[in-house]
Amino acid sequence: MNKTKLLLALIFMLLLVACISSAVAAKPKENVLGPGDTLKIFVYGHPDLTTETKVSEAGNITFPLLGEVSVSGLTPSAAERKIVNLLESRDLIRKPQVNIFAASLQSQMVSVLGYVRNQGRYPIEGKRSLTDILAMAGGIIPEGGEVITLVRSDGSKPIKEVIDVLEMIRSSDLSRNLTVRSDDLIYVERAPRFYIYGEVQRAGAYRLERNMTVIQALSVGGGLTQRGTERGLRIQRRDAEGNLQVLTVNSSDLVQPDDVIYIKESLF
Repeated sequence: MNKTKLLLALIFMLLLVACISSAVAAKPKENVLGPGDTLKIFVYGHPDLTTETKVSEAGNITFPLLGEVSVSGLTPSAAERKIVNLLESRDLIRKPQVNIFAASLQSQMVSVLGYVRNQGRYPIEGKRSLTDILAMAGGIIPEGGEVITLVRSDGSKPIKEVIDVLEMIRSSDLSRNLTVRSDDLIYVERAPRFYIYGEVQRAGAYRLERNMTVIQALSVGGGLTQRGTERGLRIQRRDAEGNLQVLTVNSSDLVQPDDVIYIKESLF
């Protein structure tokens, strides 16, 4: 019986530890404060000290009785403790209870550029993923591609991450849905294109879909004219060194970005 009670107690303790660990892990990480952030500060029992203030470019706020207080680089919780210590150390208030709420975190911003509906800078409040920020920017416009470049600073050097959003969604591999950080730059590339001219119904530039063949590209251009022929199909393509090549291709060959397809006139 004692062994059973001991075993149950041990299981209970393990479950308790697991719950506590999960709760700690799930606790959201606080953003640090910086210039441009707007803070609301409350001191319990002292409504005259309630204030709304903005972090200056120097990283300071102005607080009653204390004057300027440096908060740049601190989390709201750390800033609360700092103000408490200052009020106590100067014998202004005994055991003050200070609460700071970030009304606006303008220092925690991410830039979104390229082929999105609304380019600009967007605030990060809490944990935000790449797709969250894209949604805030209105999503990718039709001219935009499925490949996104994220540039962020890691100490002294920038780091570039290239994310294939379509492949990420198709494979359900959300490990590529990165959590964005302050000062990240997100750039949505233009969708790759190909060009078609010659004896085709609608010559011009068109969006290149994945694994598109030459015959599919011809159908996008409305097909051949009465004088056009699929014999002797040619593509102008630049190699890795940028040199222009003229290639003879078959209708089943794959089209590459920036290819120029030329449809010849039939001699018969």
